[in-house]
Amino acid sequence: MKDEHLYIVTYDISDPKRWRAVFKLMKGYGDWLQLSVFQCRMNARRHADLTASLDQIIHHREDHVLLMDLGPADAVDPRVISLGKAFEAVQRETIII
Repeated sequence: MKDEHLYIVTYDISDPKRWRAVFKLMKGYGDWLQLSVFQCRMNARRHADLTASLDQIIHHREDHVLLMDLGPADAVDPRVISLGKAFEAVQRETIII
């Protein structure tokens, strides 16, 4: 879709219970890259849904979440140096329900 952007989402959650809740939520939005780091391909609505959900889970004085917009998903060519495991940018997939 033309309106999707590629995001890197990273978080530092101080409480293990909230960390697990954020991790579980993030698994529904993108691909897990590393501990507390996901890459997500989202349109504006999914981005807003994710942001609202995260806002309800985290404690604003103790936790920190960064959502980095890398730009239009079909046009962005992330330049990533990956040591160890291979890095693959998330691709658009058709889901039939």
